[in-house]
Parts: sequence; structure tokens; C-alpha cells
Amino acid sequence: MLIQSLEQKTRLALMTVLLTIVGNVVICGMLIAYGAKVLSEERNQVYVLDGDIPFLAQRSQEEANFVMEAKAHIQLFHQYFFTLPPDDDYIKWTLGKAMYMADETAIKQKQAMEENGFFSLFFFISLASATCTIMCDSIKLDEHSRKFTYYGTQSIRRRTKKIRRTLITTGALENVPRTQNNPHGLLITHWRTLKNIDLEY
Repeated sequence: MLIQSLEQKTRLALMTVLLTIVGNVVICGMLIAYGAKVLSEERNQVYVLDGDIPFLAQRSQEEANFVMEAKAHIQLFHQYFFTLPPDDDYIKWTLGKAMYMADETAIKQKQAMEENGFFSLFFFISLASATCTIMCDSIKLDEHSRKFTYYGTQSIRRRTKKIRRTLITTGALENVPRTQNNPHGLLITHWRTLKNIDLEY
């Protein structure tokens, strides 16, 4: 009787240990699966800048996400490059921001505009409280070649005069690491102006 009692107690103890081990394995497996699910969901989230304001966008498809970020990058670059308030320091700051978003083709165009006296002339005009803003009309983007065409309208306002100009530029996009100065992780390459003429006076 004593031996049977010991055997029963031993079996009970072994079953308890086995059930505890199995239970721990199941719980650990569930926690790992849950953690993997959460990690996967986090990887499918991306922050996009609207101007200087970040917002969270849910990525349902990689292609749709690329188009959204690419167009935001292109639009923001043109805003930085062509928005000229009556403030010389602010103009230098916005142009500096734009240079982080494009390659040497943008630098060459900026240098050409400086050599032609464009920024100096505008700063002289800005003493009369002139401002230059740009409105994006549309952006055509080929997802496969990553080439784009930007269509915008510039408005130059003075105290006694308003000039509207059409602006069409073209370029391509390359992936680069995301940084604080380039949150979309894209670089505009082969950028050039196709058209920039007055619409009305």
C-alpha cells in the first residue's frame, strides 16, 4: 500500500510538472506569436510629412505608399525651392532644406540662378514686400521608371502688381536612407526645368 501510494504521488508530481511545462510552452508560444504580429503591424506603418507636420499613414500596399511619399517629397522640394518670402535668411534656409532632397542637378540650377542674379534681384524686390509662392497643380509619376513631371503655378505678388507663371519641371527619384532632413528617404535626380513663363501680368 505504501509503495502504491508513493507511485501515485510520483505520477501526480510528474503530471503536474509536465502540465506546467506544457502550459509555459503554450504561453510562451502565444506571446511570441503576438509579438511577431505587433512587430509586423508596426513595420506596415510609416510617418509622412505634410509640410512640417508628421502624421501616421497605414501602408496597405508598398506601391501605393511609394506613390504617396514620392509625390509628397516632390511637392515639398518645390515648395522649399520656389517659395521666396521677403526675408533673405529664410530664403537661404528653405533653399538649404531643398538641397537635402535633390542631387547635384538642383545645386547646379540654384548656382545658375544665383549667377543670373535671380535671388539678388528678388531680394531687392522683396524690400518692397514682394513674395513668391508656388502652388502644385499636379504631379505625373511613373512608378516603374520613377520619373516624374511636376506642374505648378508661381505667384509673385507686389504692392502694385501680381505676376503668375507656369512652372513645369522633370526628374527622377532614387531611394536613400531616411534622415531628419530627408524624412521620405528619396532623392530627386536629373532635375531640370522644362517651362517657366508668365501667364498674366
